[in-house]
Amino acid sequence: MGMTAGVLAIDAGNSKTDVAVLTPDGTVLATARGDGFRPHATGVEAALDTVAEAVTEAFTTAGVTTTDHISACLANADFPFEEEQLAAALKARAWGTTVAVRNDTFAILRAGAAEPRGVAVVCGAGINCVGMRPDGRTARFPALGRISGDWGGGWGLAEEALWHAARAADGRGAPTALAHTLPAHFGLPSMYALIEALHREHIAPARRHELTPVLFTTADSGDRIARALVDRLAEEVVAMATVALTRLDLLEEETPVLLGGGVLAARHPRLDAGIRDLLASRAPKAVPQVVTASPVLGAALLGLDDVGAPVEAQTRTREHYEH
Repeated sequence: MGMTAGVLAIDAGNSKTDVAVLTPDGTVLATARGDGFRPHATGVEAALDTVAEAVTEAFTTAGVTTTDHISACLANADFPFEEEQLAAALKARAWGTTVAVRNDTFAILRAGAAEPRGVAVVCGAGINCVGMRPDGRTARFPALGRISGDWGGGWGLAEEALWHAARAADGRGAPTALAHTLPAHFGLPSMYALIEALHREHIAPARRHELTPVLFTTADSGDRIARALVDRLAEEVVAMATVALTRLDLLEEETPVLLGGGVLAARHPRLDAGIRDLLASRAPKAVPQVVTASPVLGAALLGLDDVGAPVEAQTRTREHYEH
């Protein structure tokens, strides 16, 4: 009979997977990192095999073979049926007795909040928002891109910037410095050259996201169209947050609004100020803050919430990650 630990925390994102093994008192016994989690691309079992490598490493370091509870915050768990499918697949791995699966945006929310209460907006490759209350009520969006009404995210912003730059270059649209700054980023002389390079995949498709920081730099230099795109992102972030706060009846009480993901964590002054100004008028009680803590901390705290761990346990885990 092997040893049992309290909680296995998993934060599995598109680009990397972080796991942690905790005792019931919140002591972190071991952590490990693995590759990205993409069940849509690879299938659920292959995606979990990636997670398994990190779990095995953490279990070996911790000297345990299983845990009482698995708290898994997973990318691409967007609908209840996906959460149920992933929970069943996790249960079959026998890493823990009970399993709770949540979308990975909840990990960022819980990492930044003192209790399971608040709203988080995450803008990385895509954009997503979730909210939760201690009574278990949640608010969320499908967050699948344009078909679910989303605008923004690093990919979406890069695409918008390219669209405006292409139209400026050939005269269909208003002039913008993006027509020069985007191709220059890749050492190319014109939008025409950039369009051809992207089309022929001489520039790897994955490199498109590099254009999002270029968009922000161009906005900082005063370009009207680049600034309008940054302002629209602020508008989208606040629209999502306000809807989530309204659904959870949190508009009238002081509530943290956590901002995470690469685009928001970069703290672009115009975007930051835009979000704060709009929140001040639409949700004056909201308290915006950027989350820099590791999302696996959020998965761990949610796991401790699930098993009814005392506040001291939560504090101990937080200190491990924030020391």
